[in-house]
Amino acid sequence: MNTIRNGRLSDKQVGVLLILPGLAIFAAIILYPFVDAVLMSFTDRSMIYPDYKWVQFENYQKVFKDPYFTKTLTTTVLFVLGATVLPYVLGMFWAVVLNQGFRGSEFLRGVTLVNWIIPGTAIGFLWSWIFNGQYGILNNVLKALGILETGIPWLGQTNTALLCVIIARTWQMLPWYMAFLLGGLQSVSLEQVEAAHIDGANNLQTFFRVILPGMKQTAMLIFVLGLIGNLQHFDLPWTMAQGGPARATTTLSIEVYTTAFKNWNMGKAATVGTIWAVILACFSAVYLKLNNDENA
Repeated sequence: MNTIRNGRLSDKQVGVLLILPGLAIFAAIILYPFVDAVLMSFTDRSMIYPDYKWVQFENYQKVFKDPYFTKTLTTTVLFVLGATVLPYVLGMFWAVVLNQGFRGSEFLRGVTLVNWIIPGTAIGFLWSWIFNGQYGILNNVLKALGILETGIPWLGQTNTALLCVIIARTWQMLPWYMAFLLGGLQSVSLEQVEAAHIDGANNLQTFFRVILPGMKQTAMLIFVLGLIGNLQHFDLPWTMAQGGPARATTTLSIEVYTTAFKNWNMGKAATVGTIWAVILACFSAVYLKLNNDENA
């Protein structure tokens, strides 16, 4: 019914009333702050001075000409790729192992999921202690094995700091990839796997020719979702290195934070944030396209 009869609302009107609270929350929490940040990127607003003026595209020109911003983009790309590919591959391997259904596999699956529920800040402190140059457990183990004579400041060197953060992120996210990839593996037809073995295919050939194509859409969705998550990630790089040393671990998320709350330059921070949002939107569009293809 499209009209009100006997004082009752139509289905369309009921639907609108049900949607309105969600739309109001979305507008207040997400849409308004985003629009405000985009508008702020065209101003010289600062947290030090109350007054500000419109500067058009001046902030964008400064950001794109800033050599530090290029380094930040490079660091972000390296972090996102490393922190996605490494746990993805390891998570796929572990999911394949657990998918065999041997005795104790359920227990191992539960144990694997434990570090996924640990807060990111706690994980950051844990791995900061492991990589500490003076009393870190990694240096102590390497010295005990005779590999090192003196400790290495892993988080204090520009050539190792980002790798340390990627390793910590891998440890944190491996269970997440394992859980979802295991679900994808269990959706593959066992008859096809058995047929491949009958035809003489070994385990590696069966995985790449039967299993992986059978879960292609799921595997791609999980990978793209991992890229999006790492592109937004903040707590581990900040907890472990605070963007240093020499900006070696400064990603876009850290750049926005330090520009806004350490340099007090809200206009520039909003500019970097807007560029960051555009990049995220591109990955989100890919994710939605893949998701629509899977549900089609």
